This record gives sequence, C-alpha cells and structure tokens, in this order.
Amino acid sequence: MALLFCLFYTIMYTTICQMKIKDLQKLDIPKNPGVYFFMDGSDILYVGKATDLRSRVRSYFGADLIEARGPHIVDMVVKAKTIKWQETDSVLEALILEANEIKKNQPYYNTKEKDNKSYNYVVVTKEDFPKVLLIRGRELEKHRAGAKVAVLNGVKIDSMFGPFPSGGSLRVALQIIRKIFPFRDKRSVQKDKAEFYKQIGLTPDLSDSVIKKGYKENIEHIKKFFKGNKKTLVKDLEKRMMEHAKREEFERANDIKKKIFALKHINDASLIKEDFLAKKPKTSKINRIEAYDVAHLSGKNMVGVMVVVEDSSPEKNEYKKFNINGFDKANDTGALKQILERRFAHPEWTYPDLIVIDGGKAQKNVVHKFFKKYGLSIAVVSVVKDEKHKPKAIMGSKDIIKSHEKDILLANHESHRFAISFYRKKQRKLT
Repeated sequence: MALLFCLFYTIMYTTICQMKIKDLQKLDIPKNPGVYFFMDGSDILYVGKATDLRSRVRSYFGADLIEARGPHIVDMVVKAKTIKWQETDSVLEALILEANEIKKNQPYYNTKEKDNKSYNYVVVTKEDFPKVLLIRGRELEKHRAGAKVAVLNGVKIDSMFGPFPSGGSLRVALQIIRKIFPFRDKRSVQKDKAEFYKQIGLTPDLSDSVIKKGYKENIEHIKKFFKGNKKTLVKDLEKRMMEHAKREEFERANDIKKKIFALKHINDASLIKEDFLAKKPKTSKINRIEAYDVAHLSGKNMVGVMVVVEDSSPEKNEYKKFNINGFDKANDTGALKQILERRFAHPEWTYPDLIVIDGGKAQKNVVHKFFKKYGLSIAVVSVVKDEKHKPKAIMGSKDIIKSHEKDILLANHESHRFAISFYRKKQRKLT
C-alpha cells in the first residue's frame, strides 16, 4: 500500500513538475538570503527561509523531492500556483522573518508539518534583569497551560518570539545576537558559570552601574530585532550615539557605534554553515557543480580558479580567481589546498552538489582530507588527463559519473580554459 501511495505521488508530481519548471525559469529569483512563499492565489501555503533563494526554490522541483521531503511537501508544491519572496540583508534576518511570517499567516503546510509543541521559541522573562531563553514548544505549553499570564518556572514571561522550525539554527542565531547585545540566560546566572560568561563578554557585568542601568535598553533592542525592526533599531541607536557624542561621552558613543556596525554587517557565517548542514537534502541530485584548476609555468606565478556550472550551463558571473602564494616551485596539490581554504572561507557563496578537480588520486585525496577536517559532505570527482591533456578517465562515484559525465567534462574544460586565460593575463601584466 505504501509503495502504491509513493508511486501515485511520483507520477503526479513528475507530470506537474515539468510544467512548473518552465514557469519557475521565468522568475528572476535572486541568489540572496531571504524568505520564500508558495502561494495558491492570495493564500500562503508554505513559508521557508533560504541562504540562497534561487537554489532553495529550485530544490523543490527536482524529481527526488518525494524522497527528500515526503508527500506532504510534494502535495504543497503541486497545489502552489506561484512563488513570491522577500530578500533580507542576512540569513539571520531571514530566520527571524520566517518565524514572524509563520506566526502571522499560519500557513497550512507549515503548521501541518509540525505541531506547535515541536517548534522553538525565544522567551524574554519579566524580571528586574530579564533573561533571554530558548524554549521548546512542549515545555512552554506545559508551563502556561490554563494560566492567565504566561509563567515559566515561576517567572512571568514578558515577550515571546517564534515559532522557529529549527532549534539548531535558533541557537546559532542567539549566539550571534548575544555578541552584539549581551544578555542573561539559564547558564550565565549559575554561580559557577557567571564569572566566565562576564569575562567573555556574553553576559553584562551588572556590578557596573552604567551597564546595569542600560541592561533593560539592551533587552528592548533584542526584542525590537526579533520583531524584524532592524532599520528602526539602527536609527534609534544612531540617535543615542549622537546624544552621547554631544555630551562628550565618547566611550559610550563608541560602544554604540560598534553595535550599529555589527547590525549593518551581521557576521552570520556560522548560521550559513548550520543552514547548509541541516537543510541540504540527502540526495544524489546534482544541480550545482564547481570545478577547480591550477595554471603555472614550472611553478612560477601560479594561479587557481573556480568555475560554476548550474543546470548544464556555465554561470560565468560566479567564476573566481585565486593568486597562489607561498610556493617557489610547482605544487599542484598545495595550490589546490589553498584554493579550497580560500573558497570555503566564503560560506555565503552557494555550496556545490559536486566538485570537479583536474588530476588524479593525489588531488582527490587533498579534497577528501580537507572535507573530513571541516565536516563537509560534498561529492568529488577528478578528471585524469593523458599526455596531450585530454580527458582519459573520471575517478569518483560511478552513478554520478554515469548521470552527469557531460556536465563534469564541461566544468573541467571551463576550469582549464579560465585558468589558462587568467595565467596569460597575469603574465602580460608582469612583462
């Protein structure tokens, strides 16, 4: 019975998906962070957040969606008539916007996918010096059941934000926010932990009268941020900064200036990594391929490149160049390692489904060793060349090679062409 059920959905989805992909290709979906909405007319069926809106939306139109997300989401995609989206300045703000939109609109396929007890919430307690807590829905329900005023462990709740679908992402988000606006939580008020949290700057030193006075303001800033009012928050802080500057309170003005800068340049690389590791579907579907190559003459002026092939088409605006440093002779594996280190220092660049390298076993081992060190899980193939530098074999997963040989060779060819072009331009500048 279960097999017939899945077969029915597979046939239905594949038929409708083919029609919808054509419509999807007409949409100019950006490759930026934000929130996407699957719509049926004016009704919002489903809300999700994305590090890369275009890649995430495309993932709903692969033939493997049933395996990756199940018939519930397949049913949603089939019913959707269009897709809308809203860009954000960061993945952190996308996370907050997603929660606010789920709370506001109660989309059927979000609420059906999880009951309220499975979601996560941010709670601000009502105390002289409030705590900011991450609470599971089931714990919250247990404490506030039948109460006129929400109470948690004997403490009244001032504010609550959510639901947030991912507890892991929310923990990372709170860590980012806490570096900008330090706050108290369960652990930081424990006697054996309090001093440590103060020393690392995650909890304010309430023995300092100035900090103690401003703590409630800090909490108000956090609440405003979780309401999605970053622009208003920044304006408020700018006003406060100018007031302190006029009173020649330059130290306080500088502290606020740092907070404004942090808000305008949110460093959410850890959240991007969390999003990638938690959300990347376990599937053999290959949409995005990255290929790397190195060019040099006897080790002099080595350069490296990264090229991108998406849906069988080169994405030339995403090609990257790397000047290789630190070598006085040819070292292709060392150069490849340097390319990997510098490429993956940019988690805001969309992660690939497959990496193609030029070389043999040695180059392939460099990539696998690098991925093992940093906990990455991305398929890798290497293209082995003959004495005329023509492809003679491909090393890697037989299934991937069989299904994507044409795209693998295209990516490898593009990386070689781009590397040679980059090297020649560099040489011309040096002569």
